[in-house]
Formats: sequence, C-alpha cells, structure tokens
Amino acid sequence: MIEDWQHFLLPYQQAVNELKVKLRGMRKQFQDQKQHSPIEFVTGRVKPVDSIKEKMVRRHVQEDRLERDMQDIAGLRIMCQFVEDIYKVVDLLRQRSDMTILEERDYVTNVKPSGYRSYHIVIEYPVQLVTGEKRILAEIQVRTLAMNFWATIEHSLNYKYQGAFPEELSARLQRAAAAAFKLDNEMSEIREEIKEAQTLFSNRNSSGQVSDSATSKERD
Repeated sequence: MIEDWQHFLLPYQQAVNELKVKLRGMRKQFQDQKQHSPIEFVTGRVKPVDSIKEKMVRRHVQEDRLERDMQDIAGLRIMCQFVEDIYKVVDLLRQRSDMTILEERDYVTNVKPSGYRSYHIVIEYPVQLVTGEKRILAEIQVRTLAMNFWATIEHSLNYKYQGAFPEELSARLQRAAAAAFKLDNEMSEIREEIKEAQTLFSNRNSSGQVSDSATSKERD
C-alpha cells in the first residue's frame, strides 16, 4: 500500500492550486473586458485519503492503477449563473492548450435518475515538478448555483443512507431537482435583464469601494 500519502498527493494539490488560479483568471479577463463572465466562482480540492481508500474498495481499484483509474483525486468545480454559461465554459476549456480533455459527461441534458445535473470533464494536466513533468488526471464539474445546492444536499444525505434512500425521500429529492432546474430555466428566460442590471451595478461600483460578491466566494 501507499505509505507516504502526502508525497503521493503533492502533485494533485499543485494541480488544483494552479487550475484554480487559471480558471479564476478566466473570470477576471471577462470582467476586464466589461463582459458577462460565464464563471461565477471556482472551488477545488484534493480528495481526502480516507475517501480515496473507500473508493478503491468500492470500485475495486488496484493500487498500481490508482493514478489512471481514479479520475477525481484532483477536483475542480466551476459555478455558473445560467445553464447556457455551462456550455460556454465547456467550449472555453476545449480551446485551452494547457490541458487535454479525455472525457466529457453531460448530466445537464442527460440528467441522472436521482435528479443530479452537472457537466463533468476529465482532463489530463501536466504538473512541473523538480523531478520533471508529471501528467495527472483531474475532474472539472461545471454546474449552476441551483444545481450545486441540490447536489450538496444530496451528497450529505448519501453519507447517512449510503445511497439507499427511503422511497419518500428519493421522491422528494427528485421533485427538488426538478424545481431547481425550473428555477434555472426561469433565470435563463430573463438572463439579458439580469446581466444588464449586474453590469450597471458593477460599473457604479467600479471604484473598488464595494467588492465583487462573487470574488469573495472564490474560497479555497
């Protein structure tokens, strides 16, 4: 078994740190051009060791295949205001030369039976170490704020029920997912007015006296 997990995970942490800077930089470029940013905020994490071990057992991942078979040891999450922004972000990521997209899973259009919606992208990302370049896998999830709220609640409940939700709770979660997506659709219908209002607000406070609320959300 892997004895020095800190050493093993170091490249993954470096990748997460670098990708957070790059993805947040994309948002700042849109703001600099006085354009609507499809990126609301970005978070990232390295999967905890206990979670890695649990998933290795559950998915029958062998230690010598861990780096190739577990795609989400390094994980990034991009939050968007509108469903349309999700696909804009995906297109932007496809154009980048500093990462290679290996797999895409569109759970926004192809919603899971549970009601889960999100767009998953598995990338290969080169990390520059003192020992040379190491190409690692990372997963980027792109979703709206409403999708993220639902997914966060569902994920918490999953720890309690280990995926075996009571029938009534499962039905409620499905209805909540449908309601969240309806909210997304309603916001999309008035997105031009929303973007215009946000632009006016941003211009009014461009002196820097009022900080960007989304920037404050760009937490580690």
